[in-house]
Amino acid sequence: MDEGMSDNEDTVTCFAPADGPIYLDYNATTPVDPAALQAALPYLSTHFGNPSSGHHYARAPREALDRARGQVAALLGAAPDEIVFTGGGSEADTLAVRGAAIATLDPLRRQIITLATEHPAVLESCQSLRAAGFAVRLLPVDRRGRADPDDLRAALSEQPTALVTIAYGNSETGTLQPIAELAALARAAGALFHTDAAQAAGKVPLDVAALGVDLLTLVGHKMYAPKGVGALYVRAGTPLQPIIHGGGQEGGLRAGTENVAFVAALGRAAEVARCELPAGAARLAGLRDLLHTELEALLPGRVRLNGHPTERLPGTLNVSIDGVTGRALLAAVPEIAASTGSACHEGVDAPSPVLTAMGLPDQRARSALRLSLGRWSTETEVRRAARLIARACTTVPPGPAPGGTVVAG
Repeated sequence: MDEGMSDNEDTVTCFAPADGPIYLDYNATTPVDPAALQAALPYLSTHFGNPSSGHHYARAPREALDRARGQVAALLGAAPDEIVFTGGGSEADTLAVRGAAIATLDPLRRQIITLATEHPAVLESCQSLRAAGFAVRLLPVDRRGRADPDDLRAALSEQPTALVTIAYGNSETGTLQPIAELAALARAAGALFHTDAAQAAGKVPLDVAALGVDLLTLVGHKMYAPKGVGALYVRAGTPLQPIIHGGGQEGGLRAGTENVAFVAALGRAAEVARCELPAGAARLAGLRDLLHTELEALLPGRVRLNGHPTERLPGTLNVSIDGVTGRALLAAVPEIAASTGSACHEGVDAPSPVLTAMGLPDQRARSALRLSLGRWSTETEVRRAARLIARACTTVPPGPAPGGTVVAG
């Protein structure tokens, strides 16, 4: 068992203040694991050298990069030299999308295919390619948030495609995509395949060979490492154009002196995650289902699941509660730290683009809560959170009910 973990889950050390809210926003960011923190500290003090230098002070930082590369590769079933460290998930997504598209040698392959439910880092990177002459095709998803492989097959047959980019797990609903099947279709059509696995890495088993992907993004602060570090898996031989130019760091794919401390933390976090699977995922799925069951018991007939009932991330529960809006409900429960959707969209007074793309009506999308659990979530917290949410539903001003009428909380 790793540092910070305990045999008694209700005595686990949490990083929120003892009197702080129950943290149910792990999909937005995770606390830094003590093991990851300890891995970083030597490279913020003693081992300060530049890993690209040729002298004594470069040795330990260079060894730290090599060790972390191996740790991240082991989590993904990849080779260490297929791991490129970046400054975060958005940079890794941009390198994957723009780098792969621009490196395309076939001038006829001018289509990029993605989903309407993707993270803004992917969607905006795709849209930026229009100026370079690429067409962007947004595939639909069903009411559970899943892509239909037949839709991808049809899109690939209509126009030569450079890249397909589809996230493994959605950050709002937790819905998992059939990545192996989708990647096989893309590769059969001669297109590269990228998956943003920011939410999936460390939560579900990932094997890049079994998935058949060419590019895969993971993000430090989604897996108990610091913010500001990420990695991109690049299958050997995959053409990729760098987006940050300069020195030859990271195999020439990402210029700039590496953030050794944060990379070391990411590597250690990947190692901890690999050792926790699959037991950690099973524990989170149990807590997620308990939270759902408790809410349904306390609010009979009012709780509606958003996303796939089985093919989803183990720690993600997205539900709409009839008669209230998610924003008003969370405002009425300061004892809980959660969200109504992706942190990238928080503060925007509009229904979630993800839920809207799933075809959910406006009132249901506005009633949504994203409750995401993680390493330090406990059964006691889950049960208390359900009671707090249910109690708040009796005090929150009424919102739209199904059918457009208004109901009391």
